[in-house]
Amino acid sequence: MHIHILGICGTFMGGLAALARESGHKVTGCDAGVYPPMSDQLRALGIELIEGFGAEQLALKPDMFVVGNVVSRSHLPDGTPKFPLMEAILDAGLPYTSGPQWLSEHLLQGRHVIAVAGTHGKTTTTAMTSWILEAAGLQPGFLVGGVPLNFGVSARLGQGKAFVIEADEYDTAFFDKRSKFVHYRPRTAVLNNLEFDHADIFDNLAAIERQFHHLVRTVPGAGAHGSGRVVVNGLEESLARVLHMGCWSEVRSFGAAVSDFTAQGEANDFDVLQQGKVVGHVIWPLSGIHNQLNALAAIAAAEHVGVSPDVAAQALGSFENVKRRMELRGKVKTATGDITVLDDFAHHPTAIRTTVDGLRRTLKTGERILAVFEPRSNTMKLGTMKAQLPWSLENVDLAFCHGGGLGWDAAAALAPMGERAQVADSIDALVAQVSQSAQGGDYILCMSNGGFGGVHVKLLEIINKNGL
Repeated sequence: MHIHILGICGTFMGGLAALARESGHKVTGCDAGVYPPMSDQLRALGIELIEGFGAEQLALKPDMFVVGNVVSRSHLPDGTPKFPLMEAILDAGLPYTSGPQWLSEHLLQGRHVIAVAGTHGKTTTTAMTSWILEAAGLQPGFLVGGVPLNFGVSARLGQGKAFVIEADEYDTAFFDKRSKFVHYRPRTAVLNNLEFDHADIFDNLAAIERQFHHLVRTVPGAGAHGSGRVVVNGLEESLARVLHMGCWSEVRSFGAAVSDFTAQGEANDFDVLQQGKVVGHVIWPLSGIHNQLNALAAIAAAEHVGVSPDVAAQALGSFENVKRRMELRGKVKTATGDITVLDDFAHHPTAIRTTVDGLRRTLKTGERILAVFEPRSNTMKLGTMKAQLPWSLENVDLAFCHGGGLGWDAAAALAPMGERAQVADSIDALVAQVSQSAQGGDYILCMSNGGFGGVHVKLLEIINKNGL
C-alpha cells in the first residue's frame, strides 16, 4: 500500500511513517516547513518529503491519504484554503483517514497494546514500559512522542506480541473529534494522571474525564470475561470519577498508600512494594516524585504481560530517560562554579512545578534554579492557566518568561513573584536577561514544548563569551 501522510513531521505522524515503512508500505508525506530532526530521520528511511500542502500532490496517486491533526478546513486572510491538498482530496472523493485510525487498522491488529494516557508523563512512562519489556527479552514495538535514549528512535514495530503506545487525549483529526487514544483498543491501559489541559478543544475537566472513560470502555473485561487491565493512579480524584462511570476490567492502582503498587524511599533510590510487600528496588539518576510514580505505572503495566516487578525494577536502573526530559545541554565553567543549562518539555503549570521540585531535591544548599520558559501550548497561549504560574514557579530562585505573541499580560500574571520574575518579548532579550543574572553554581532550566528559538545554545554561547 502507498500512503501519503499530511503533517508527516510531527512526532506522532513521523513515528507512524517510520512504522509503516518498516512494515513494507510505500510512504510519502508533506508538511509545512519540512524540518529536522524528524525530516532527517524520515529521509534516512527512504521516505520522500514534500514541502507544503499543494494540491498537485494528488498526482502521487496513493492508495490512502493519512491526515494529521495539524490539517484543518481553515482559510488564509485572502480567502484561499490553508490546506489546498485536503480540499482537493475532498473534492475528488479520494480515500482518506486519520493517523490513529490507520495505525489501529494496519499495525496494531493482533498485538497486546499497552496504551499510556495522562496529562503528564505519557512520553516518559511509555519509554519506561518499552525499556522494561526490552530488558525482559520481549522485543516490544513502540510509538513514543519523543526519543527514548535507550533506543535512539521514537518508533519501531518490534518482534514481540506487545506494542507500547503513547495515548494522547488530543483530538484525532478535523473530521474526528474523538481523542486519539480511543482508536488504539488497548489490552492494558495506563491512566497516569488527569487534570485540565487542552483548553482549545475541551471546555472543562469533565469533558476530558468523559474522553478518558471512552478509553476505559475499550479495554477487555476481567477474569472469565477477558484479560484487560486498567492501571490507575490512586492519588487522582479525577481518575476515581472516570472509573466510577464504569469499569469492566481488572484494576491495578499505584501511588496512594492503599494502592496495589507503592514506593518507599527517595525518588532516585526506592523499594517497590506490591500490596505492602517489597518486590523490587530501583536505583536510577532520575529525579522527582513524578518519575517515581511513572515507574510504578510502568511496573504495573509490564506485570500484565508477564514481567515480574523485580525484573522491571532492575531494568529501570538502566533507563536513560527521554530526550528533552531534564536533558543536559551544556555547562560553562566559571571562577565561582559551573553554570549548567538543562532542557525540559514541561509546559503545563503542574509539570513545571514537579520538574522544578525534582531538580531542587538534587541540588546543594546555595545552588540556584533559574527557570526560563515560554507559555507556548495552546492552553497556555489562551491564558487559561496564567494564574497558576506563580505557584508552578514557587521553588525557583529567578524566573524568565518569553512573553512575545501572547494575548495576555505575562508580567501581570507573574507580578506576585515580585523581582524574582522578568518577562521579555524576544528570545534575544530573554537571553540577555538570563545571562546578566547567571552566576557560578546556577542551574538554568529551560522549559518549553517547542524549539524555544534555540535558547539553550544562545545561552551557552553568551555565557561563554562573557566569561563569568
